[in-house]
Amino acid sequence: MKAVAVNVAAVPRSLTPTDQELVTVVIPARNEESFIGPCLDSVLAQTHTNLQVIVVDGNSTDRTVDIVRDYIARDPRVELLSNPNAIVPSALNIALAATRSDWLVRIDAHATIPPKYVERAYQHLKSGRWGGVGGRKDGVGVTSAGRAIAAAMGSRFGVGNSTYHYGTDLETVEHIPFGAYPTQLARALNGWDEKLRVNQDFEFDYRVRMSGKDLLFDPELVINWYCRQSLPDFFRQYRRYGKGKAKVARLHPDSVRARHLAAPGLVVSWLIALLLLPKRPKWSAVIVSPYLASLAAASAVTVRKTDGWRAKLLVPGAFLAMHTGWGLGFFGGLWSTIQRQPTD
Repeated sequence: MKAVAVNVAAVPRSLTPTDQELVTVVIPARNEESFIGPCLDSVLAQTHTNLQVIVVDGNSTDRTVDIVRDYIARDPRVELLSNPNAIVPSALNIALAATRSDWLVRIDAHATIPPKYVERAYQHLKSGRWGGVGGRKDGVGVTSAGRAIAAAMGSRFGVGNSTYHYGTDLETVEHIPFGAYPTQLARALNGWDEKLRVNQDFEFDYRVRMSGKDLLFDPELVINWYCRQSLPDFFRQYRRYGKGKAKVARLHPDSVRARHLAAPGLVVSWLIALLLLPKRPKWSAVIVSPYLASLAAASAVTVRKTDGWRAKLLVPGAFLAMHTGWGLGFFGGLWSTIQRQPTD
């Protein structure tokens, strides 16, 4: 998308609490006892202090609810709602109905944000120019595999032209992670599609753009997001993403971009190579060689930004898990939509 000129200096100084308009922060959560505390700490430490903080719990079986209740006892800004459906779009719609402010900022329970995050997002939205605002989603790895996964997610080879993984400039985009939106617009669009267990955020952003509003990517809005910490979990995550993308593609065919079809195309090419292997091994090699060469080159670049030799060794595996998971999931999603079965 074309970059837009935005006057960063126009974002004003921090306001005092008496000057601040109420902003609602929404946090969908399910079994997040390891992350919900740091997430809430970062939200409650915002320079924009006039907040309604809604945690929407999806039937957690761990200590998530108890931890949130401890925060409620200490800070009246925190609220807890229940999400019996235990899926993200339902959580977002429950929070949207309970929002008391004109501005809704979604934060993932697996994430932390810097102190001026809410203030900056609010100032962008208040200008009236944007239908949504989001920032850069920086993966945080704890294990060796997690660090490899975080590095792969920050690579253009890994995620194509998904700006929010690596962008450095203010620009209009097609999709923002954990976006901030005007409440009135979100309600006018009837919230998030609860038939979509995944990719509901991309589909919502599509409808925002179709309403005539632009989406702003601001790299100063940094989201430190704890990614998956094992390659099997990462593969399953991207398989779910691929399934969800197939369903969104059926709903909105014109939302599909070349990057969405790259991984499914890769899976098809490997299947063709496998079928040719017994009688045409050279043709098979010709088919798979371009990706393998690209994988080697991208891994060589990415390992330079990856800490730890174990993590470096796992970088190629992270790329493979991402691409094969997405590709296989996409075809699984297509089959599910043909059979009119829900994707999971």
